[in-house]
Amino acid sequence: MNRIAKLSAALLVSFAAASPALAAPEVYNVEGTHTFPRFSYSHFGLSTQLSKFDKTTGTVTLDKVAKTGAVDITIDMTSVNTGFDVFNGHIQGEDFLDTAKYPTATFKSTKVTFEGDKPVAIDGNLTIKGVTKPVTLKVTHFVNMPHPMLKKDAIGANATTTIKRTEFNAGKYAPNVGDEVTITVSLEAIKN
Repeated sequence: MNRIAKLSAALLVSFAAASPALAAPEVYNVEGTHTFPRFSYSHFGLSTQLSKFDKTTGTVTLDKVAKTGAVDITIDMTSVNTGFDVFNGHIQGEDFLDTAKYPTATFKSTKVTFEGDKPVAIDGNLTIKGVTKPVTLKVTHFVNMPHPMLKKDAIGANATTTIKRTEFNAGKYAPNVGDEVTITVSLEAIKN
């Protein structure tokens, strides 16, 4: 009996010593004034057009010890900013974003791939105009550090993917106006 008690105590001490290393996932809220999904495409082969969305919300979940994460983002498609008010309205029409029916787009991750301590790819489902397709965001920059001004833990990241707009029922004028659209996200998120 004494031997079992010693073994139980040893296991309890071992578990207690290991438990600080078992970190829980941490949730970060997207900081909308420093998060901008941008998109670019070829305009008749004459130029590459660049536009962005001004309103983005969501969360990033990060477990540093387990090296897992999750991303859940909502983009307000009515906040599209092409740099020209008339074109903002045009691109929100039925042939393109159709924001009257589909005012938001979403990205929900299904897997985050790490190399060392940093995520390098995020697989997930992108929904635009009610159409959901799997995409992989390549993470080109990632940092997790205390925010210098807010004094809270923060995440900063840049990621990119390429989609075909015809697959999301937004293909008017393709292929003259490029079907391939590169989406680049600059994101900052602050820990709850």
